Order: sequence, then C-alpha cells, then structure tokens
Amino acid sequence: MSEKKTLRQIARPFVADPANGVCIRDRLKGLTAEDETVLRLVGEHMGSLASRDLASRCRDGLEHSTDTWAARKRELTAESSSRWAGSVTGATHAQWGLSRRAQFAHIQGLESGTRTIRHRLSLPVGEKGTRKAPGGYRSAHEWFVKSRRLAVLEDRAAQVRADREAGRVHVVRGGRKLANTRHNLTAAGLTEAQWRDRWEASRWFLSADGESGKRYGNETIRVTPDGEVSVKLPAPLAELANSGHGRYTPAARVSFPHRGDEWRDRIEANRAVAYRIHLDVERDRWYLDASWTRKDLPRVALDSLRAGGVVGVDTNADHLAAWHLDVHGNPVGEPRRFDYDLTGNANHRDAQLRHALTQLLRWAAGTGVQAIAVEDLDFTDSKSREKHGRKKRLRQLISGIPTGRLRSRLLAMCAEYGLSVIAVDPAYTSLWGDQHWRKPLSTKTRATTRHQAAAVAIGRRALGHPIRRRTAPPRAHQSDVHGHRTAQAGPGVRGREETRRPVTDRSQEPHARTGNQRTRATSAPKTVRDAHSDRVDLHDHS
Repeated sequence: MSEKKTLRQIARPFVADPANGVCIRDRLKGLTAEDETVLRLVGEHMGSLASRDLASRCRDGLEHSTDTWAARKRELTAESSSRWAGSVTGATHAQWGLSRRAQFAHIQGLESGTRTIRHRLSLPVGEKGTRKAPGGYRSAHEWFVKSRRLAVLEDRAAQVRADREAGRVHVVRGGRKLANTRHNLTAAGLTEAQWRDRWEASRWFLSADGESGKRYGNETIRVTPDGEVSVKLPAPLAELANSGHGRYTPAARVSFPHRGDEWRDRIEANRAVAYRIHLDVERDRWYLDASWTRKDLPRVALDSLRAGGVVGVDTNADHLAAWHLDVHGNPVGEPRRFDYDLTGNANHRDAQLRHALTQLLRWAAGTGVQAIAVEDLDFTDSKSREKHGRKKRLRQLISGIPTGRLRSRLLAMCAEYGLSVIAVDPAYTSLWGDQHWRKPLSTKTRATTRHQAAAVAIGRRALGHPIRRRTAPPRAHQSDVHGHRTAQAGPGVRGREETRRPVTDRSQEPHARTGNQRTRATSAPKTVRDAHSDRVDLHDHS
C-alpha cells in the first residue's frame, strides 16, 4: 500500500523591503585633452592606493580590528586626503565582505553537489529517480566518472573551507573575468593594447562617499546645482589644480535628465550624495554616477495593500504572465504577457528585463492596485548539474529565469511607481493554478495558459485566499439537485476544500421557520414537493 502524500507547509506571504538606494548617470561631455589627462592621473594614483589597501586588508584576515583600519587610513591620508582615504577603506571593506559571502555560497554549492553525487552513487545503476530525488546513474562508466568527480569536489571543498577558517579571500581588482581574458585575446577579439586599456580603466578609483552637512553633500567630488563638477586632487597631484583649495574643474557639465529634480533637491539641502567617475573604453566616453540612500520610504501593512487587490505575476524564462485580481481574489479583465529576450550580452539582457518591467508596472499602476504579487523564487539548488545530470535543457530553462535580477530590478522600479511587492511561497502555484483556474478562465476566444493560471494562484495566495476558491457541488441524489453553486468558504473554515455537508439540526439554521412550517436552510422553488406540509425530511445525506 502506497504511503499518503503530504504537502509541505506553505509559508505566509510578506511585504518585501523596498529598495532604498538610488543611482543615476549622466555623460561628461566636452572634456578637453587636459581634463582627460588629469582624470586619468587621479584614477591611476587612487587605484594604486586602493589595490595596496585591499592587499593589506586581505593579509589581516580575521585579525582585522578598528586599530588596523585606522592605521591603514592614516597611511592613505598622507598620500591623498582624509576623505579620499575614507572612501578607499570603505570600498575595501565592502569588497572583502562581498568576497566572504561569495566564498560561503561557493561552499554551500560544493556541499550540495557532493551530497547529490553520494546519493546517486549509493543507488543501483539504472534505478529511476522521483520528483524529489534523482535516481542512479545510467551506466557503470558514468558511475565511475562521477566517483572521480566526487573526489575532486571534496578536495575543492576542503580547500575553500580551509581558506574560510583562516580568513583568506581571493579578490581581483578589475574582475577575474577580464583578467582571464588576457590569456584568450583571440577568442575575445581584442589586441593586447585594447585589453590593457580596459584593464587599467577597470582598476582606477574615482569614487567619493557623500557627507551630509557639507556643501552640496560631497567635499571630494562636488557637483553644483547648475552641473559644474570639481574634484579635490590628492596631495601628490595638487599642482594640477585649476581652482582654489587644490581642486580641478573640468570643462564638462552634467544635468542628470533622469530624476534630476530629486538629485538637485538633495544637494541644495546639503544631503549626502556619492559620486563615481568612470571611463567606458569601448565607447571612449566618460560618465558620472550619482547615488544616495532614501530613508523616508513608507512601510505599508499587508492588510492595507490587499484592500485594493493585487496583480499576480508569474516569472518565466522568456516572459512575465500577469493578471489583475480584485480584493476577493477574482480575476479582472484580460491577462497580460510581457516578453523579454535574455540572449546576448549583459547590457542587452538587462535592457530587455528593464523594458518588460516598465511595461508591467505602468499597466499595474493603471489598474489602481497598490502591490505586485510575485513568487519568492530561488533556484540555487535546482541549477546543479549533479541533480539533473544530462538534462541540459531543464538546467538551461531554470538558469534562464532571472530570479535575482528580477527581484532587485522590481524592488527598485516599484518604488518609482508607488507600488509594493508581496512575496509568496512558490509551492504548487503552477500545479494548482493549472488544476483549478486554467479551464474555468478559458473562453471560446481565449485559451488561458498554464502561466496565466499560475499568476491567478500567486495573486490569490498574496491576498490570503486559498487557491481553490469553492468546494465541490453536492451530489445529484441530494435534495438540491444542481440547484445552486456551493457557497464561499472562509479561510478559517475547517474542511473548506471538502464537499459541503447538510445541516442536521434545523432548529439552529438562520432561516428556520416555526410552527408546523417546513424548515429549510435555503428557499426552495414552489414545486409539488412543497405539498408535504408536516413531514420533516430525514433522508440520510451522509
């Protein structure tokens, strides 16, 4: 006898924390040859200091303390300035912390792979797997190759654990990918000089943290409301200044067409704004990024967000399926589909995703809802080739779903449209949506897809409703033969997914009559059956 299948516990929906960071960009147009020379010199000088500081921080490892931090900052101050030194040390600690988190994630991935291989090696060759666990390997040769791979992964995991316990991290300023490109210039289509230009530009340091209370929110890289940019030169380059107080003012001006009014309000109030100057070597263009943190974002309660309904969104490898649901969980209007193409380079993929989200949020804002409901997805374990073996198409499909980028982009863009994000448990949304909503929502002119039905399931879960809204109709032999649809079951009613049972104690019914009149829970049509005046129906409805 087969064991009864048990469903895993569904986590409660929650309101995702809004993105509180803002970053805008404008091009530095009209730079003279002297301006570019000065910016290159400052970037190279500060980049060398940043590389040296990062190497010193990596040597400290877990023995780092506030005293060592202060000592490093004093050394950098002598060769730059106190604010330049603060920006360098802050960036160093952020990069070291990111490397530690990536190291921990790498260990988890290796451990997951080794567990899967051990499980599959313990099974007989050719044994089939289940939906929750993979089966044995298909041949003795594959079993042997995977046993060798297990030894490699275990050795690699031991090395990474040893590095983590010792506080060692491996960081490449400029990026490991670009560093490895040096050994494959032909495949990358670059010459050595072209690669050298990109490598040097990626290692420059022209970033300055903001400081509230100071003039225009930044003393190192200052931008006035009319767009004039000035840079505080490091001490060894002070002779290159063309303005007072050791500052250099290039000829270019910025205006920040996107969100320029918000930026201008901040700097006029002397609130902190961080700036970064960088060179796009491929386009030969200089850019200025301005970023700041918003701390006054409103936090809306989940019940308030549900009052106006939601837009359920199902994320897929090539499109977003969305449907507007009212407060009762009923689909409103027509479903929407927002396509994107995640092939090509990173800039193209990011632009495609941003365009799809822009269309989604504009439509959602027009419906009058206050929140977007999405699944709290994380396919980290499912991407492993150790779990799916040769199922490359499945791995590529799972990897193609932009879970991380979608989450960060959606949170950042929702704040601009005044929308919140409700994250729901992704368990069974596609399965139950297809089972309970795909067929009822299909019409002669519209065939509802599985993804659109999943969007309805996601929206209902965000609203606190069960995905299956109504119980099954009564059987044909009962007294009300197909006379009505079954009633709405509340979320706290026990057995709301079961067949409605008749009320046996008719004296407790809300519409019960007194005297010799017949008692019924609902009004019955006037038929011949009503001629039975005093007899109480005692048929067994079990």
